[in-house]
Amino acid sequence: MRVLILDGYVDEPACLGVAPYIAPYPRYIAGALVEKGIPEEDIAYRTIDQLRAVKEKLNYDITVVVAGMTVPGKYLRSTPISLNELRELSRLGGTKILGGPVRLGFGEEGGSSAKELALTGFLLAKKDIEAFVFDVLEKLSDPKSVVHRMRTTQEIARWGKMGAFIIRQHPDFPYVMCELETYRGCPRHSHCSFCTEPFYGKPDFREIRDVVNEVAALYQHGARYFRLGRQPDLFMYRGKDGVPDHYAIEELYRGIRNAAPDLKVLHMDNANPVTFAQFPEESRRIAEIIVKYHTSGDVAALGMESADPDVIRANDLKASPEEVFEAIKLLNDVGSARGKGGLPELLPGINFVHGLMGETKKTFELNFEFMKKVLDTGLMVRRVNIRQVMTFAGTPMQGHDELVAKHKELFLRYKEKMRNEIDMPMLRRLCPVGTIMKDVRTEIFDKITFGRQLGTYPLLVGIPAQVELNRFYDVMVTDHGYRSITGIPVPVDINRAPLKLLEQIPGVGKKQAGKIVMGRPYKDKEDIARRAGIRRELLAADLFSHRPEI
Repeated sequence: MRVLILDGYVDEPACLGVAPYIAPYPRYIAGALVEKGIPEEDIAYRTIDQLRAVKEKLNYDITVVVAGMTVPGKYLRSTPISLNELRELSRLGGTKILGGPVRLGFGEEGGSSAKELALTGFLLAKKDIEAFVFDVLEKLSDPKSVVHRMRTTQEIARWGKMGAFIIRQHPDFPYVMCELETYRGCPRHSHCSFCTEPFYGKPDFREIRDVVNEVAALYQHGARYFRLGRQPDLFMYRGKDGVPDHYAIEELYRGIRNAAPDLKVLHMDNANPVTFAQFPEESRRIAEIIVKYHTSGDVAALGMESADPDVIRANDLKASPEEVFEAIKLLNDVGSARGKGGLPELLPGINFVHGLMGETKKTFELNFEFMKKVLDTGLMVRRVNIRQVMTFAGTPMQGHDELVAKHKELFLRYKEKMRNEIDMPMLRRLCPVGTIMKDVRTEIFDKITFGRQLGTYPLLVGIPAQVELNRFYDVMVTDHGYRSITGIPVPVDINRAPLKLLEQIPGVGKKQAGKIVMGRPYKDKEDIARRAGIRRELLAADLFSHRPEI
Protein backbone atom coordinates (compact mmCIF):
# COMPACT_ATOMS: atom_id res chain seq x y z
CA MET A 1 0.00 0.00 0.00
CA ARG A 2 1.44 3.34 -1.07
CA VAL A 3 0.57 6.48 0.90
CA LEU A 4 1.15 10.15 0.09
CA ILE A 5 1.23 12.82 2.80
CA LEU A 6 0.57 16.12 1.04
CA ASP A 7 1.49 19.14 3.13
CA GLY A 8 -0.64 22.15 2.26
CA TYR A 9 -0.24 23.75 5.67
CA VAL A 10 2.02 26.73 6.33
CA ASP A 11 2.10 28.02 9.89
CA GLU A 12 3.12 31.38 11.31
CA PRO A 13 3.30 33.65 8.27
CA ALA A 14 3.87 36.72 10.41
CA CYS A 15 6.99 38.59 9.30
CA LEU A 16 7.35 36.10 6.46
CA GLY A 17 7.12 33.06 8.64
CA VAL A 18 9.55 30.34 9.64
CA ALA A 19 9.67 28.55 6.30
CA PRO A 20 11.31 26.26 5.32
CA TYR A 21 9.29 24.50 7.95
CA ILE A 22 7.64 21.21 8.81
CA ALA A 23 4.83 20.99 11.33
CA PRO A 24 4.22 17.99 13.60
CA TYR A 25 1.19 16.92 11.54
CA PRO A 26 3.05 15.11 8.73
CA ARG A 27 5.49 13.53 11.18
CA TYR A 28 2.71 12.25 13.44
CA ILE A 29 0.80 10.93 10.42
CA ALA A 30 3.90 9.16 9.11
CA GLY A 31 4.48 7.62 12.54
CA ALA A 32 0.87 6.43 12.76
CA LEU A 33 1.22 4.79 9.33
CA VAL A 34 4.44 3.03 10.36
CA GLU A 35 2.82 1.77 13.57
CA LYS A 36 0.05 0.31 11.41
CA GLY A 37 2.60 -1.62 9.40
CA ILE A 38 3.14 0.61 6.36
CA PRO A 39 6.86 0.41 5.42
CA GLU A 40 8.74 3.72 5.43
CA GLU A 41 9.67 3.29 1.76
CA ASP A 42 5.95 3.23 0.86
CA ILE A 43 5.24 6.58 2.52
CA ALA A 44 5.87 9.68 0.38
CA TYR A 45 5.85 13.31 1.50
CA ARG A 46 5.26 16.30 -0.77
CA THR A 47 4.55 19.97 -0.17
CA ILE A 48 1.90 21.76 -2.18
CA ASP A 49 4.65 23.99 -3.59
CA GLN A 50 6.40 20.92 -5.01
CA LEU A 51 3.24 19.95 -6.84
CA ARG A 52 2.86 23.48 -8.18
CA ALA A 53 6.40 23.40 -9.54
CA VAL A 54 6.29 19.90 -10.99
CA LYS A 55 2.98 18.49 -12.18
CA GLU A 56 3.55 15.06 -10.70
CA LYS A 57 0.99 12.40 -11.52
CA LEU A 58 -0.34 11.25 -8.19
CA ASN A 59 -1.20 7.59 -7.98
CA TYR A 60 -1.43 6.43 -4.38
CA ASP A 61 -3.71 4.08 -2.51
CA ILE A 62 -4.16 6.68 0.23
CA THR A 63 -3.62 10.44 -0.06
CA VAL A 64 -3.57 12.40 3.22
CA VAL A 65 -3.83 16.18 2.82
CA VAL A 66 -2.98 18.56 5.66
CA ALA A 67 -4.63 21.94 5.07
CA GLY A 68 -5.97 25.10 6.65
CA MET A 69 -4.57 27.96 8.70
CA THR A 70 -5.51 29.88 11.82
CA VAL A 71 -3.06 32.79 11.43
CA PRO A 72 -3.40 34.62 8.08
CA GLY A 73 -0.54 36.66 6.65
CA LYS A 74 2.16 37.00 4.01
CA TYR A 75 4.66 34.41 2.86
CA LEU A 76 8.01 34.49 1.04
CA ARG A 77 7.86 31.18 -0.84
CA SER A 78 5.43 28.70 0.63
CA THR A 79 1.71 29.47 0.54
CA PRO A 80 -1.11 27.33 1.94
CA ILE A 81 -3.14 25.08 -0.31
CA SER A 82 -6.07 26.82 -2.00
CA LEU A 83 -9.67 25.71 -2.31
CA ASN A 84 -9.27 25.18 -6.06
CA GLU A 85 -6.26 22.95 -5.46
CA LEU A 86 -8.27 20.93 -2.97
CA ARG A 87 -11.03 20.51 -5.55
CA GLU A 88 -8.50 19.16 -8.05
CA LEU A 89 -7.11 16.71 -5.50
CA SER A 90 -10.59 15.49 -4.62
CA ARG A 91 -10.77 13.87 -8.06
CA LEU A 92 -7.82 11.57 -7.40
CA GLY A 93 -8.37 7.84 -7.06
CA GLY A 94 -7.92 5.87 -3.87
CA THR A 95 -8.81 6.89 -0.35
CA LYS A 96 -8.42 10.61 0.26
CA ILE A 97 -8.24 12.06 3.79
CA LEU A 98 -8.30 15.77 4.60
CA GLY A 99 -7.51 17.29 7.98
CA GLY A 100 -5.49 19.69 10.09
CA PRO A 101 -6.68 23.23 10.95
CA VAL A 102 -9.12 22.96 8.03
CA ARG A 103 -11.39 20.98 10.35
CA LEU A 104 -12.20 24.28 12.08
CA GLY A 105 -13.13 25.93 8.77
CA PHE A 106 -11.41 27.10 5.61
CA GLY A 107 -10.25 30.70 5.26
CA GLU A 108 -7.70 32.27 2.96
CA GLU A 109 -7.20 35.76 4.41
CA GLY A 110 -7.58 37.79 7.56
CA GLY A 111 -10.77 39.74 8.02
CA SER A 112 -12.95 36.86 6.90
CA SER A 113 -14.80 33.96 8.45
CA ALA A 114 -13.45 30.48 8.10
CA LYS A 115 -16.23 28.58 6.35
CA GLU A 116 -17.13 24.96 6.85
CA LEU A 117 -15.66 23.09 3.92
CA ALA A 118 -18.27 21.67 1.58
CA LEU A 119 -16.09 19.39 -0.51
CA THR A 120 -16.91 15.92 -1.75
CA GLY A 121 -14.35 13.25 -2.46
CA PHE A 122 -12.48 13.55 0.87
CA LEU A 123 -12.90 11.91 4.23
CA LEU A 124 -12.70 14.95 6.52
CA ALA A 125 -10.97 14.32 9.85
CA LYS A 126 -13.23 16.28 12.18
CA LYS A 127 -10.76 16.00 15.05
CA ASP A 128 -7.08 14.99 14.98
CA ILE A 129 -6.02 13.87 11.53
CA GLU A 130 -3.22 11.63 12.82
CA ALA A 131 -5.67 9.67 15.00
CA PHE A 132 -8.16 9.49 12.13
CA VAL A 133 -5.54 8.10 9.73
CA PHE A 134 -4.51 5.52 12.32
CA ASP A 135 -8.11 4.41 12.86
CA VAL A 136 -9.06 4.45 9.16
CA LEU A 137 -6.39 1.83 8.45
CA GLU A 138 -8.40 -0.50 10.68
CA LYS A 139 -11.54 0.04 8.61
CA LEU A 140 -10.49 0.74 5.04
CA SER A 141 -13.50 -1.20 3.81
CA ASP A 142 -15.84 1.11 5.73
CA PRO A 143 -13.94 4.31 6.56
CA LYS A 144 -17.09 6.33 7.19
CA SER A 145 -17.73 4.22 10.29
CA VAL A 146 -14.58 5.56 11.99
CA VAL A 147 -15.33 7.61 15.10
CA HIS A 148 -13.56 10.96 15.10
CA ARG A 149 -11.37 11.49 18.16
CA MET A 150 -8.42 13.39 19.59
CA ARG A 151 -5.08 11.64 19.78
CA THR A 152 -3.37 11.11 23.11
CA THR A 153 0.03 12.34 24.26
CA GLN A 154 1.08 8.70 24.55
CA GLU A 155 0.26 8.14 20.89
CA ILE A 156 2.21 11.14 19.61
CA ALA A 157 5.10 10.13 21.86
CA ARG A 158 5.35 7.02 19.68
CA TRP A 159 4.36 8.58 16.37
CA GLY A 160 6.67 11.58 16.74
CA LYS A 161 9.68 9.25 16.93
CA MET A 162 8.46 6.80 14.29
CA GLY A 163 7.61 9.56 11.83
CA ALA A 164 10.86 11.50 12.14
CA PHE A 165 12.21 9.92 8.94
CA ILE A 166 9.75 11.90 6.82
CA ILE A 167 11.75 15.13 7.20
CA ARG A 168 14.35 13.72 4.80
CA GLN A 169 11.78 14.07 2.01
CA HIS A 170 11.23 17.79 2.64
CA PRO A 171 12.42 19.77 -0.41
CA ASP A 172 14.62 22.01 1.75
CA PHE A 173 16.14 19.22 3.86
CA PRO A 174 18.37 19.51 5.84
CA TYR A 175 17.58 23.22 6.10
CA VAL A 176 14.11 22.75 7.55
CA MET A 177 12.73 23.99 10.86
CA CYS A 178 11.09 21.22 12.90
CA GLU A 179 8.22 22.48 15.01
CA LEU A 180 7.95 20.76 18.41
CA GLU A 181 4.76 20.48 20.43
CA THR A 182 4.96 20.73 24.22
CA TYR A 183 1.23 20.95 24.95
CA ARG A 184 -2.01 22.35 23.65
CA GLY A 185 -5.06 23.71 25.39
CA CYS A 186 -5.28 27.00 27.26
CA PRO A 187 -4.44 27.08 31.00
CA ARG A 188 -6.69 30.12 31.53
CA HIS A 189 -10.18 29.81 33.02
CA SER A 190 -11.68 32.11 30.38
CA HIS A 191 -10.74 32.48 26.75
CA CYS A 192 -10.14 35.27 24.26
CA SER A 193 -13.04 35.78 21.87
CA PHE A 194 -11.27 34.76 18.65
CA CYS A 195 -9.01 31.98 19.91
CA THR A 196 -9.30 28.35 18.75
CA GLU A 197 -7.12 26.94 21.55
CA PRO A 198 -10.12 26.26 23.83
CA PHE A 199 -11.28 23.63 21.31
CA TYR A 200 -8.44 21.44 22.66
CA GLY A 201 -9.71 21.64 26.25
CA LYS A 202 -7.52 21.92 29.30
CA PRO A 203 -3.72 21.75 28.87
CA ASP A 204 -2.51 18.30 27.91
CA PHE A 205 1.18 18.52 28.74
CA ARG A 206 3.57 16.17 26.97
CA GLU A 207 6.14 14.38 29.09
CA ILE A 208 9.57 15.99 28.94
CA ARG A 209 11.19 12.69 27.97
CA ASP A 210 8.77 12.29 25.06
CA VAL A 211 9.65 15.69 23.56
CA VAL A 212 13.37 14.97 24.07
CA ASN A 213 13.05 11.52 22.48
CA GLU A 214 11.33 13.07 19.46
CA VAL A 215 14.18 15.58 19.14
CA ALA A 216 16.70 12.73 19.35
CA ALA A 217 14.92 10.86 16.54
CA LEU A 218 14.74 13.96 14.35
CA TYR A 219 18.39 14.71 15.05
CA GLN A 220 19.40 11.19 14.03
CA HIS A 221 17.65 11.79 10.70
CA GLY A 222 19.58 15.02 10.13
CA ALA A 223 17.44 17.71 11.77
CA ARG A 224 19.42 20.63 13.17
CA TYR A 225 16.78 23.37 13.39
CA PHE A 226 14.08 23.28 16.09
CA ARG A 227 11.34 25.50 17.44
CA LEU A 228 9.18 24.97 20.52
CA GLY A 229 6.13 26.46 18.91
CA ARG A 230 3.05 24.33 19.45
CA GLN A 231 1.71 25.77 22.68
CA PRO A 232 -0.21 28.91 23.68
CA ASP A 233 2.35 29.88 26.35
CA LEU A 234 5.73 28.14 26.69
CA PHE A 235 6.27 29.79 30.08
CA MET A 236 3.35 27.72 31.43
CA TYR A 237 4.63 24.34 30.18
CA ARG A 238 3.97 21.79 32.91
CA GLY A 239 2.81 24.55 35.22
CA LYS A 240 1.39 23.32 38.52
CA ASP A 241 -1.89 24.77 39.80
CA GLY A 242 -1.52 27.63 37.34
CA VAL A 243 2.02 28.48 38.48
CA PRO A 244 4.97 28.30 36.04
CA ASP A 245 7.52 25.55 36.68
CA HIS A 246 10.99 26.74 35.72
CA TYR A 247 12.50 23.40 36.78
CA ALA A 248 10.49 21.59 34.09
CA ILE A 249 11.47 24.11 31.44
CA GLU A 250 15.16 23.83 32.33
CA GLU A 251 14.91 20.02 32.20
CA LEU A 252 13.28 20.29 28.78
CA TYR A 253 15.88 22.64 27.31
CA ARG A 254 18.80 20.75 28.84
CA GLY A 255 17.38 17.49 27.50
CA ILE A 256 17.04 18.91 23.99
CA ARG A 257 20.62 20.18 24.06
CA ASN A 258 21.88 16.76 25.16
CA ALA A 259 19.81 14.98 22.51
CA ALA A 260 20.93 17.35 19.73
CA PRO A 261 24.40 18.56 20.75
CA ASP A 262 25.24 20.17 17.40
CA LEU A 263 21.87 21.78 16.70
CA LYS A 264 21.98 25.05 14.75
CA VAL A 265 18.75 26.65 15.99
CA LEU A 266 16.64 26.25 19.12
CA HIS A 267 13.91 28.89 19.28
CA MET A 268 10.52 29.33 20.91
CA ASP A 269 7.25 30.99 19.95
CA ASN A 270 4.33 31.98 22.16
CA ALA A 271 4.31 33.50 25.63
CA ASN A 272 1.31 35.03 27.37
CA PRO A 273 2.07 38.48 28.87
CA VAL A 274 -0.36 37.84 31.72
CA THR A 275 2.03 35.10 32.95
CA PHE A 276 4.74 37.76 33.27
CA ALA A 277 2.33 40.02 35.14
CA GLN A 278 1.19 37.37 37.61
CA PHE A 279 4.55 35.66 38.08
CA PRO A 280 7.33 38.15 37.32
CA GLU A 281 10.10 36.35 39.22
CA GLU A 282 9.29 32.93 37.78
CA SER A 283 9.01 34.47 34.31
CA ARG A 284 12.40 36.14 34.68
CA ARG A 285 13.95 32.83 35.73
CA ILE A 286 12.41 31.04 32.74
CA ALA A 287 13.64 33.75 30.35
CA GLU A 288 17.14 33.35 31.79
CA ILE A 289 16.94 29.57 31.31
CA ILE A 290 15.88 30.01 27.69
CA VAL A 291 18.80 32.37 27.03
CA LYS A 292 21.14 29.85 28.67
CA TYR A 293 20.21 26.97 26.36
CA HIS A 294 18.73 28.43 23.16
CA THR A 295 20.35 30.02 20.11
CA SER A 296 20.32 33.80 19.63
CA GLY A 297 17.76 35.68 17.58
CA ASP A 298 14.92 34.11 19.56
CA VAL A 299 11.44 35.66 19.87
CA ALA A 300 8.80 35.38 22.58
CA ALA A 301 5.61 36.28 20.71
CA LEU A 302 3.31 38.14 23.12
CA GLY A 303 -0.39 38.06 22.33
CA MET A 304 -1.27 41.59 23.34
CA GLU A 305 -4.03 41.85 20.68
CA SER A 306 -5.15 45.37 21.72
CA ALA A 307 -4.16 48.33 23.89
CA ASP A 308 -7.77 49.53 24.06
CA PRO A 309 -9.39 48.77 27.47
CA ASP A 310 -12.85 48.57 25.84
CA VAL A 311 -11.64 45.93 23.36
CA ILE A 312 -9.84 44.07 26.15
CA ARG A 313 -13.05 43.84 28.19
CA ALA A 314 -15.32 42.98 25.26
CA ASN A 315 -13.10 40.13 24.07
CA ASP A 316 -11.88 38.80 27.42
CA LEU A 317 -8.25 39.56 26.57
CA LYS A 318 -5.84 38.73 29.34
CA ALA A 319 -3.27 41.49 29.76
CA SER A 320 -3.51 45.25 30.17
CA PRO A 321 -1.18 47.56 28.23
CA GLU A 322 0.72 48.24 31.45
CA GLU A 323 1.27 44.51 31.99
CA VAL A 324 2.42 43.97 28.41
CA PHE A 325 4.83 46.88 28.75
CA GLU A 326 6.35 45.30 31.87
CA ALA A 327 6.73 42.00 30.00
CA ILE A 328 8.56 43.82 27.22
CA LYS A 329 10.88 45.45 29.77
CA LEU A 330 11.61 42.10 31.43
CA LEU A 331 12.49 40.40 28.16
CA ASN A 332 14.71 43.31 27.13
CA ASP A 333 16.45 43.17 30.48
CA VAL A 334 17.17 39.46 30.15
CA GLY A 335 17.60 39.04 26.40
CA SER A 336 18.75 42.26 24.70
CA ALA A 337 22.46 41.38 24.59
CA ARG A 338 23.58 40.72 21.01
CA GLY A 339 24.24 37.05 20.31
CA LYS A 340 26.59 35.21 17.97
CA GLY A 341 24.15 35.31 15.05
CA GLY A 342 24.04 39.12 15.00
CA LEU A 343 20.64 39.66 16.62
CA PRO A 344 19.80 40.05 20.32
CA GLU A 345 19.42 36.84 22.30
CA LEU A 346 15.69 36.95 23.15
CA LEU A 347 13.24 39.75 22.44
CA PRO A 348 9.46 40.07 22.53
CA GLY A 349 7.27 40.08 19.49
CA ILE A 350 3.95 41.91 19.69
CA ASN A 351 0.71 40.65 18.15
CA PHE A 352 -2.19 43.02 17.39
CA VAL A 353 -5.55 41.75 16.13
CA HIS A 354 -8.07 44.11 14.54
CA GLY A 355 -11.76 43.69 13.89
CA LEU A 356 -12.49 42.57 17.44
CA MET A 357 -15.67 43.48 19.30
CA GLY A 358 -15.64 46.98 20.76
CA GLU A 359 -13.12 48.34 18.27
CA THR A 360 -13.39 52.04 17.38
CA LYS A 361 -11.18 54.64 15.75
CA LYS A 362 -9.66 55.20 19.20
CA THR A 363 -8.39 51.58 19.21
CA PHE A 364 -5.97 52.31 16.39
CA GLU A 365 -4.71 55.43 18.15
CA LEU A 366 -4.14 53.56 21.43
CA ASN A 367 -2.27 50.74 19.72
CA PHE A 368 0.03 53.19 17.97
CA GLU A 369 0.59 55.21 21.15
CA PHE A 370 1.56 52.03 22.98
CA MET A 371 4.20 51.12 20.42
CA LYS A 372 5.44 54.72 20.32
CA LYS A 373 5.96 54.50 24.09
CA VAL A 374 7.97 51.29 23.66
CA LEU A 375 10.10 52.94 20.98
CA ASP A 376 10.62 56.20 22.89
CA THR A 377 11.61 54.33 26.05
CA GLY A 378 14.52 52.75 24.21
CA LEU A 379 13.18 49.20 24.34
CA MET A 380 13.28 46.71 21.48
CA VAL A 381 10.69 44.38 20.02
CA ARG A 382 11.69 41.83 17.43
CA ARG A 383 8.64 42.38 15.26
CA VAL A 384 5.11 43.81 15.36
CA ASN A 385 2.47 41.55 13.81
CA ILE A 386 -0.68 43.42 12.76
CA ARG A 387 -3.51 41.33 11.35
CA GLN A 388 -7.25 41.30 10.96
CA VAL A 389 -9.19 38.65 12.79
CA MET A 390 -10.22 35.41 11.10
CA THR A 391 -13.35 34.16 12.84
CA PHE A 392 -14.18 30.53 13.47
CA ALA A 393 -17.46 28.84 14.28
CA GLY A 394 -17.80 28.07 17.97
CA THR A 395 -15.86 31.13 19.15
CA PRO A 396 -17.50 34.25 20.61
CA MET A 397 -16.35 36.18 17.52
CA GLN A 398 -18.55 34.07 15.25
CA GLY A 399 -20.90 36.37 13.34
CA HIS A 400 -19.01 39.55 14.30
CA ASP A 401 -17.23 40.38 11.06
CA GLU A 402 -18.70 43.81 10.48
CA LEU A 403 -15.85 45.83 12.00
CA VAL A 404 -13.26 44.46 9.59
CA ALA A 405 -15.10 45.90 6.60
CA LYS A 406 -16.10 49.08 8.45
CA HIS A 407 -12.52 49.92 9.43
CA LYS A 408 -10.73 48.59 6.35
CA GLU A 409 -9.40 51.93 5.11
CA LEU A 410 -8.53 53.05 8.63
CA PHE A 411 -6.72 49.75 9.20
CA LEU A 412 -4.59 50.18 6.07
CA ARG A 413 -3.60 53.77 6.95
CA TYR A 414 -2.78 52.78 10.52
CA LYS A 415 -0.73 49.80 9.37
CA GLU A 416 1.31 52.01 7.04
CA LYS A 417 1.86 54.51 9.86
CA MET A 418 3.01 51.73 12.17
CA ARG A 419 5.44 50.42 9.54
CA ASN A 420 6.90 53.89 8.85
CA GLU A 421 7.06 55.34 12.34
CA ILE A 422 7.59 52.24 14.50
CA ASP A 423 8.97 49.33 12.46
CA MET A 424 11.59 51.30 10.54
CA PRO A 425 13.27 53.02 13.51
CA MET A 426 12.89 49.87 15.61
CA LEU A 427 14.69 47.83 12.96
CA ARG A 428 17.51 50.38 12.86
CA ARG A 429 17.87 49.93 16.60
CA LEU A 430 17.66 46.15 16.35
CA CYS A 431 20.37 45.76 13.72
CA PRO A 432 22.25 48.99 12.97
CA VAL A 433 24.22 49.52 9.76
CA GLY A 434 27.37 47.46 10.05
CA THR A 435 25.76 44.58 11.98
CA ILE A 436 26.94 41.20 10.70
CA MET A 437 24.06 38.75 10.28
CA LYS A 438 25.51 35.24 10.42
CA ASP A 439 24.36 32.32 8.28
CA VAL A 440 21.80 33.98 5.99
CA ARG A 441 20.49 31.33 3.61
CA THR A 442 19.69 32.61 0.12
CA GLU A 443 16.32 31.37 -1.18
CA ILE A 444 15.08 33.21 -4.26
CA PHE A 445 16.30 35.73 -6.85
CA ASP A 446 13.99 38.41 -8.28
CA LYS A 447 16.16 41.37 -9.39
CA ILE A 448 17.79 41.07 -5.97
CA THR A 449 18.58 37.95 -3.96
CA PHE A 450 16.39 37.27 -0.93
CA GLY A 451 17.46 35.21 2.02
CA ARG A 452 16.82 34.65 5.71
CA GLN A 453 18.45 33.18 8.73
CA LEU A 454 16.78 29.95 9.73
CA GLY A 455 14.85 30.79 12.84
CA THR A 456 11.60 32.07 14.22
CA TYR A 457 10.24 35.20 12.52
CA PRO A 458 13.41 35.66 10.46
CA LEU A 459 14.21 39.04 8.98
CA LEU A 460 14.05 39.19 5.21
CA VAL A 461 17.48 40.04 3.84
CA GLY A 462 17.86 41.58 0.39
CA ILE A 463 21.22 41.33 -1.36
CA PRO A 464 21.38 43.75 -4.33
CA ALA A 465 23.11 41.27 -6.63
CA GLN A 466 22.61 37.78 -7.98
CA VAL A 467 24.49 35.38 -5.72
CA GLU A 468 24.38 31.62 -5.49
CA LEU A 469 21.14 30.27 -4.00
CA ASN A 470 20.72 27.68 -1.28
CA ARG A 471 23.95 28.53 0.49
CA PHE A 472 24.83 30.47 3.63
CA TYR A 473 26.43 33.91 3.76
CA ASP A 474 27.43 36.29 6.53
CA VAL A 475 25.71 39.55 5.58
CA MET A 476 26.59 43.07 6.73
CA VAL A 477 23.56 45.35 7.16
CA THR A 478 23.72 48.40 4.88
CA ASP A 479 20.12 49.69 4.87
CA HIS A 480 16.66 49.10 6.33
CA GLY A 481 13.14 48.59 5.05
CA TYR A 482 9.96 48.35 7.09
CA ARG A 483 10.51 44.75 8.14
CA SER A 484 13.52 43.81 6.06
CA ILE A 485 17.14 44.77 5.67
CA THR A 486 19.52 45.26 2.77
CA GLY A 487 22.98 43.82 3.13
CA ILE A 488 26.05 42.54 1.39
CA PRO A 489 27.87 39.23 1.88
CA VAL A 490 31.13 39.65 3.78
CA PRO A 491 33.99 39.45 3.43
CA VAL A 492 33.69 41.28 0.11
CA ASP A 493 36.01 39.95 -2.59
CA ILE A 494 37.13 43.34 -3.85
CA ASN A 495 38.58 41.88 -7.04
CA ARG A 496 35.35 40.12 -8.06
CA ALA A 497 32.39 41.78 -6.30
CA PRO A 498 29.72 43.28 -8.60
CA LEU A 499 29.55 47.06 -8.80
CA LYS A 500 26.12 47.05 -7.10
CA LEU A 501 27.53 45.33 -4.04
CA LEU A 502 30.48 47.69 -3.79
CA GLU A 503 28.10 50.66 -3.91
CA GLN A 504 26.37 49.34 -0.77
CA ILE A 505 29.48 49.35 1.40
CA PRO A 506 29.04 52.02 4.12
CA GLY A 507 31.01 55.11 3.20
CA VAL A 508 31.74 54.01 -0.39
CA GLY A 509 28.91 55.05 -2.72
CA LYS A 510 28.66 54.97 -6.52
CA LYS A 511 31.62 57.20 -7.37
CA GLN A 512 34.17 55.38 -5.25
CA ALA A 513 32.72 51.96 -6.21
CA GLY A 514 33.41 52.84 -9.85
CA LYS A 515 36.95 53.84 -8.94
CA ILE A 516 37.43 50.50 -7.15
CA VAL A 517 36.29 48.55 -10.21
CA MET A 518 38.53 50.54 -12.55
CA GLY A 519 41.56 49.88 -10.32
CA ARG A 520 41.29 46.08 -10.20
CA PRO A 521 43.15 43.87 -9.42
CA TYR A 522 44.48 44.67 -5.96
CA LYS A 523 47.40 42.80 -4.43
CA ASP A 524 46.83 43.24 -0.69
CA LYS A 525 45.21 45.47 1.93
CA GLU A 526 47.84 48.17 1.55
CA ASP A 527 47.19 48.26 -2.18
CA ILE A 528 43.42 48.50 -1.53
CA ALA A 529 43.90 51.36 0.93
CA ARG A 530 46.34 53.26 -1.30
CA ARG A 531 44.62 52.99 -4.69
CA ALA A 532 40.94 52.32 -3.87
CA GLY A 533 40.73 54.74 -0.96
CA ILE A 534 38.97 52.27 1.38
CA ARG A 535 39.17 53.51 4.95
CA ARG A 536 41.70 51.61 7.04
CA GLU A 537 39.18 50.94 9.80
CA LEU A 538 37.06 49.01 7.30
CA LEU A 539 40.09 47.06 6.18
CA ALA A 540 40.96 46.32 9.81
CA ALA A 541 37.47 44.90 10.34
CA ASP A 542 38.23 42.14 7.81
CA LEU A 543 35.28 43.11 5.62
CA PHE A 544 37.34 42.59 2.47
CA SER A 545 39.13 39.67 0.92
CA HIS A 546 41.12 39.62 -2.28
CA ARG A 547 42.39 36.96 -4.62
CA PRO A 548 44.85 38.85 -6.82
CA GLU A 549 44.38 38.22 -10.53
CA ILE A 550 47.25 36.44 -12.30
